[in-house]
Amino acid sequence: MASGLDIEARLVISFDGDDIQVAGSGGYLIVNVPSQRVLDKLTSGPPKDPNAPPRPKTPGTDPLQQLNDLARQLGLVLDLRVAGKTYVTFGTGRSPKITLNAVLGKIGSFFSKS
Repeated sequence: MASGLDIEARLVISFDGDDIQVAGSGGYLIVNVPSQRVLDKLTSGPPKDPNAPPRPKTPGTDPLQQLNDLARQLGLVLDLRVAGKTYVTFGTGRSPKITLNAVLGKIGSFFSKS
């Protein structure tokens, strides 16, 4: 297992015409998504096949917890931001830290137009 990573990075990734900024220094990594709409698009996954059988739910496989555990193992702090506001911080504790901005942003995205 790695004891820690040291990162120096600055990157802009274009996704469907939207720019996602990634910056890192030392053991701190920031991923800034421009809007809740873009975050929803990124996390929705591939389109669902209506004819595919439902996937069984596997207990204990929370992707947020897995990402937090990986960040802790690598000695990283990953700060996920939407429009410059921190939504989730990984790697700082036993579980990811989800902010009020994330809760309000997700609720607001239910009421916005597609």
